[in-house]
Amino acid sequence: MSKIKQLSASFRDPSGFLFTDSGILYRQINRAYSNDYARLMDSGLYDKLVKAGLLIPHVESDQLPAESDAAFKVIQPERVPFISYPYEWSFSQLKDAALATLSIQKRAMKLDMSLKDASAYNIQFVRGKATLIDTLSFEIYKEGEPWVAYKQFCQHFLAPLVLMAYCDVRLSQLLRVYIDGVPLDLASGLLPAKTKFNFGLLTHIHIHAGAQKKYSDKVLVAPRKGAMSRQALIGLIESLENTVKKLTWKPAGTEWGDYYENTNYTDSAFEHKKQLVKEWSAEKKPALVWDLGGNTGVFSREAAASGAFTVSFDIDPAAVEQNYRTVKTKKEQNILPLILDLTNPSPALGWDNRERDSFGARGPVDMALALAVIHHLAISNNVPLPQLARFFAAHCKWLVIEFVPKSDSQVQKLLTSREDIFPTYTREGFEAAFVTCFVIHKSESVRDSERTLYLMESR
Repeated sequence: MSKIKQLSASFRDPSGFLFTDSGILYRQINRAYSNDYARLMDSGLYDKLVKAGLLIPHVESDQLPAESDAAFKVIQPERVPFISYPYEWSFSQLKDAALATLSIQKRAMKLDMSLKDASAYNIQFVRGKATLIDTLSFEIYKEGEPWVAYKQFCQHFLAPLVLMAYCDVRLSQLLRVYIDGVPLDLASGLLPAKTKFNFGLLTHIHIHAGAQKKYSDKVLVAPRKGAMSRQALIGLIESLENTVKKLTWKPAGTEWGDYYENTNYTDSAFEHKKQLVKEWSAEKKPALVWDLGGNTGVFSREAAASGAFTVSFDIDPAAVEQNYRTVKTKKEQNILPLILDLTNPSPALGWDNRERDSFGARGPVDMALALAVIHHLAISNNVPLPQLARFFAAHCKWLVIEFVPKSDSQVQKLLTSREDIFPTYTREGFEAAFVTCFVIHKSESVRDSERTLYLMESR
């Protein structure tokens, strides 16, 4: 029986929308977009962008449309292994997503097309690269028209990047509050005065913010309609590109950015732990792994070696930045570093709280790694062990989890500044809590340490 369901995040564009039928992802293209779609395909732009890894590929399908009255065509896009959001990206991920968007616009202009939107949510990381996933983002270029996506680009990409570079990298979290992008007047007010001496920032943030304030919602594009030549538009895109390229952030000064340099592991313990993660991942052959507390991705890569697509989450933006830079350097295609606070994970956001999925709604997964995190959750954040067991059981089938006892020096550090109110935080208490939700298949003492690694299966 057909089970057609329109995706809750795909409703804003009259050109079409995403839907699933029996779990298979499709995109309906409406008749209103037929000319633009034909130009995208016939001009060669689609082929060029797909070849460059800048656009998700698709095939045209015989699938029946979800809404036949408006339908022109149905396509089946390649499915992204894991959907992430801009507030979960590191600085360089957001920067690469911005540059990919501008590169797409420049390539489109050469073939008489233009991006009609520049939403950061239209970019995903596929095979290690920032890739556009909205096939319907293009329109036929009209001579003299301004770039309608200029304001959106500045709010979704430039404003958060500048705030991260000049103020505090954690200001990327403003994108959780402002789902349509950081307001330019807010960014302008938060930025230091010296940014007004940077021509690109003066133009695209400060003056742009002033124009928005002066003309309210009348200034939606730059500049007024009919006043921008092709050469001027190309100049605008290149100015944005140069401004973004010059923005930098050095991953330093955060708590876990140099974690592996300050850990209490011996080399022998570290290698033994890597070996166990690699062996158990190879044994269970998960398709999708979440490394919850992945730091710079050392153990994520052991799981990924089994062929799994591995999402490497960490709370620390410096660790995630280092992880992503490694992905780029090594050209890794199945590791996605993301920022996540397990005690305050990404919520459901947007219209009716259904436009952007929560962290939990994007699971469960085949396997989760929870290495050197249990003591932080149980002791630093006072989460009872039975609640932790239920949390992990709800999010994965297989769990590789490390128990760190109170005698471990890392736990002792946590207890130096607070009373020990955790009488059940023992190996026996841990196993008793988790056995209610999991079958414990294996437990291995990590060599040259007091820690234990478990392989569990949710009941």
